[in-house]
Amino acid sequence: MLEKTEHNELIDLVFDGDFEEIHAPIREAVTDGLFSRRDGLTMAEQGRLAYERTRLIHERAGVAEDIIADPRRLFAVNEWPALMDTTTLPLLTVHYNLCLATIIHHGQDRDDLNDYIKELSTMTTVGMFMVTELGWGNNAAALQTEAVYDHATDEFIINTPSPQAQKFMPFSGIQDVPKLAVVMARLIVQGADCGVFPFVVRIVDENGLLPGVRATPLPEKPGLALDNGVTWFDHVRVPRRNLLGGTMGHVTQQGEFVSEIRSRRRRFFTSLERVHAGRLCLSSALVSAGRASTYIAVRYSMRRHTSAPAQQDVPLLAYRSQQTALFRALADVYAMTFLINQVKREYLHSSGSNETKQLIAIAKAVTSWTMTDVLTTCRERMGAQGMFSANRIADYISMAQGVVTAEGDNLPLLAKVGSELLAHPEVHPRPSPHSRSLTDPLYHVELLRYRQGVVGQDTSRSMRQEIRRGSSVFTAWNHHINTAIDLARSRGAIHAVQAFSEVVADTPSPRAKRALRLLASIYALGLTSRHATWYVTHGVLTPSQADRIPRLIETLCVRVLADAEFLIGGFALTDEFLRAPALTSDLSAFSAQPHDRTFTAPASTAAKEGSTP
Repeated sequence: MLEKTEHNELIDLVFDGDFEEIHAPIREAVTDGLFSRRDGLTMAEQGRLAYERTRLIHERAGVAEDIIADPRRLFAVNEWPALMDTTTLPLLTVHYNLCLATIIHHGQDRDDLNDYIKELSTMTTVGMFMVTELGWGNNAAALQTEAVYDHATDEFIINTPSPQAQKFMPFSGIQDVPKLAVVMARLIVQGADCGVFPFVVRIVDENGLLPGVRATPLPEKPGLALDNGVTWFDHVRVPRRNLLGGTMGHVTQQGEFVSEIRSRRRRFFTSLERVHAGRLCLSSALVSAGRASTYIAVRYSMRRHTSAPAQQDVPLLAYRSQQTALFRALADVYAMTFLINQVKREYLHSSGSNETKQLIAIAKAVTSWTMTDVLTTCRERMGAQGMFSANRIADYISMAQGVVTAEGDNLPLLAKVGSELLAHPEVHPRPSPHSRSLTDPLYHVELLRYRQGVVGQDTSRSMRQEIRRGSSVFTAWNHHINTAIDLARSRGAIHAVQAFSEVVADTPSPRAKRALRLLASIYALGLTSRHATWYVTHGVLTPSQADRIPRLIETLCVRVLADAEFLIGGFALTDEFLRAPALTSDLSAFSAQPHDRTFTAPASTAAKEGSTP
């Protein structure tokens, strides 16, 4: 048995000291029987079940306004339920962060919005957020949905002027659950375009879709039972109070638009302030899924036996091929955990700074792409078991694809960051090939920084030269966009190694320090191996060093084996909590049963008898 104090110390590091106060209550709520597996449900039934599970979390999590006021609780509310039902992630993050929090944020000191806030706070109505349009995705500032002010009636008329302006992907497929949306629409006052603003619009009440609102469900998505749809507004009238002008502007009683912010683009980004917290919600939930996946894959690999040359069967994890794949994934998970913890702290202390917003964008892209690789590795290393939704990982992969795209697609996010880095390229000292050990993570930070400085300066110079030769700004940028994205991703890797190294340095437990240092070295070596040729060409890594990296990673992974169970124990997960068939002690959860039931989940019969709403 592992010492309880060792586990607690590691859990404390993984959850940044917040487990007992913040995470434990939400984790306990997810153990409710409502989150037990339900086999044989249609996608529509799974979607309705996700709404019920979302309401359960709402009931157990506490006062909604308190959750929004404490981002740590907001992140936890998104992380734990998604481990058991991936569809709850978009429902929870949109309801709390994008809908309710937007109304509270832009409606400060406005008593006329209290009834909307009460509906959402009690979840008698589910919150929605409508920005993306069929023809306008990441270029949301150009969206076409209109909100025309009618001075005669003191109302706004919400209208969809073309098929391309239909709101794309909101949760409008299930149309008997009351829903209230924050809709981004172009404010038109006296014929003048005042820019894009948020409006409160009721979509569904107890009688179904509201008059003037048309919605059609989109096709099903594997692994996510969310009721996404396309939504069209046909001259829907809303009262004056439904404009969430906040600091962006307002319409006077005389019917004139007034704003202290002259730039329409700046007003637009101000209206979307909650997107930054949303990106953190999605990222932290996906990293949580990465922790669960490595837990499941490592535990399974300890129990599942396979043939071995000239001896009795051995556990899968006895093979170095399995060790290297899973322990590199484990290193990635710990690196992304400590990166996202660092970004959460930055958000808590300076959520409005441009530096923090840039860091959030970088972290969202880096964590989601890294976890996509981790999830794929874990699924493959479990063989056929990894293909079943019941064993969680396959559904997490679908969730990861959603996170990559949602609240700012990774590519445009990193392209924007890359352009900012190229505008002010940094200079970093040239590291010596023999200045530090290859297993020192901070040595790899020096390598990453040096490469970022050299590539950034070269690329910035090349772009300027192209423009001087007559190329358009777009042409010059387009020729270098992939390099810019790579630079932004490298900046995220630097932050991750630094965050990992700081945790290792501050860890009091000798065992945790030793085990985490191994993982930090594995993660850092993996980053350097991606650009080993570049480092050798530029004389900061010798050919011999570059050649040693793959073997060194494998050697370090072998050393992790003794602490594998200890390391996954830091995730505060158990076999009983995850309820995955692959985690049963004798791997017998999948067995032939009467009446053609493939799975043995106790909740199956209850679901078929109508316990699912």
